[in-house]
Amino acid sequence: MSNDDKLPVKPEDEHGTVEVAEPIPDPGIETHEPRITDIDPKAADRVERQVSGMFGLATLLVIGSCVAYFAIPRDSILVFGPLSGNANNMVIGLCIGLALFLIGAGAIQWAKKLMVDEEISEERHAAHSSPEQIAEITEAFKEGAEESGFGRRKMIRNSLIGALGVLGLPAVILLRDLGPLPGRALYNTIWAKGIRVVNDVTDRPIKPSDLVVGQLVNAAPANLAPLQEESSSEYQNAKAKAAVIVVRIKPSEIRTKPGRENWGIDGILCYSKICTHVGCPISLYEQTTHHVLCPCHQSTFDLADSAKVVFGPAARPLPQLPLAVDSEGYLVAQSGFHEPVGPSFFERG
Repeated sequence: MSNDDKLPVKPEDEHGTVEVAEPIPDPGIETHEPRITDIDPKAADRVERQVSGMFGLATLLVIGSCVAYFAIPRDSILVFGPLSGNANNMVIGLCIGLALFLIGAGAIQWAKKLMVDEEISEERHAAHSSPEQIAEITEAFKEGAEESGFGRRKMIRNSLIGALGVLGLPAVILLRDLGPLPGRALYNTIWAKGIRVVNDVTDRPIKPSDLVVGQLVNAAPANLAPLQEESSSEYQNAKAKAAVIVVRIKPSEIRTKPGRENWGIDGILCYSKICTHVGCPISLYEQTTHHVLCPCHQSTFDLADSAKVVFGPAARPLPQLPLAVDSEGYLVAQSGFHEPVGPSFFERG
């Protein structure tokens, strides 16, 4: 339906012509009635102090939330009849919530009582603006800024800036809850000198005679199992970094990297099971080529050549664990890994 179809129409005259009635005239803008703050400077000053007080109190509440974070014990409980909750969280939340409320309430009070409230109207114009209109808009913006009193009412301006400025403090303080920095934890595993290599499925120590050429075994350190009884999370974290694969290759087919001549035992080599791309566990082994494949993104490593990358997105070889044999003939680690296992992290680049 067009706009003309919506307009009221008059009946046909004797000539059969239909006349369209005029639309309702523009009622215009109501006469402006001044507020008490417009005519009484003392009332305006009183409102200014109220607004500034709200902004100032908001600043104190934000600072109070930061103090509460450190001052209130994490295990403290507040009880309100049948309700209860963590005191630290509740006080921080109430302080920040009230601060945001006061900033909002103060801004509304400022706009309603002090800013110019005269209504204006203008004709609709094209979407694009001419240079003259741009200049007019810029001038109107400057005029609006002047009428808002932001530059003139320094008490309100400074208290608002202070309240908004300190709002960032809780965010910075609460970053502490992300946990302690990892330090050197990402560099180390539970592998150490003398730790036996055990089968990951049976937890039985491995002897060189248990492996045949071409065989690959998923393995773990012998000191991993006790952690499962102490802490499930600690066990999972340790296992995620310490998991290894043990493979036996004909010594004549191994290309030993300088400095690693004594890291293997009769063709038995041990490497981290964690892919150096994004940390997926790998064990898809191809005996004829000695390649092991990561199932996630197809990174391929040559175990006969220090586990160097031969295909895929991985940027580093699999870390190798130096092996030895203890007095009872079981495979043990000469030491821990000489480099961090798994994918790159922020401190490795």
